[in-house]
Amino acid sequence: MNARFLIATLAVAAAAASGVARADEADGSQFAIQFQGQRTRAEVQAEAALVSTHRNLEPAGSRVLVVQPSDVSTQAVRAQAIEAQKLGKIPSGEMSF
Repeated sequence: MNARFLIATLAVAAAAASGVARADEADGSQFAIQFQGQRTRAEVQAEAALVSTHRNLEPAGSRVLVVQPSDVSTQAVRAQAIEAQKLGKIPSGEMSF
């Protein structure tokens, strides 16, 4: 039983070691993309300078709407809300959903 266990352990260790330790190039050059650019450095820098002049720094949807003037006073709105609450037109608590 001990011999079988020892042989099985050695077989598993040999399989694991052979699959893990592999020699390869240290620089990883097989993963580098090789290409030749068609534009000069000056052209790229000129394009980058134009991007900053045309960029909008305001995030989308962040404009603040102008407050519309109203003829109704704050007291009138509060009175209407109190009346609607008394009549049960405004749900509250678990009944609201």
